[in-house]
Amino acid sequence: MKSLRNTVTLIGNLGKDPEVKTFGENKKASFSLATNDSYRNAKGEKVEDTQWHNIIIWGSLAGVAEKYLKKGNEVCVEGKLVHRDYETPEGEKRHITEIVVNDLLMLGDKK
Repeated sequence: MKSLRNTVTLIGNLGKDPEVKTFGENKKASFSLATNDSYRNAKGEKVEDTQWHNIIIWGSLAGVAEKYLKKGNEVCVEGKLVHRDYETPEGEKRHITEIVVNDLLMLGDKK
């Protein structure tokens, strides 16, 4: 049984086509994923809430993303939540949160 200690499952729509980079024999695909939720506020009005997630896919699954995924596609991703810090070339410190995917399911109409 696989560990469920750091598992994230998201269903959403691609905010852009996957950006693919090749490192020797290995591929990395990255894209933004929008998840939507709605709720009623104190006045009873419906409020739409969109969250954006940074998605990273490695290996053969990155090749699948490169070949089949496009902006707007609905997908289900499962992976782990990763937080990391880095410094820009200008010396600014940044913090980023990403989902590193280990499973991908393409949803919606076949095109």
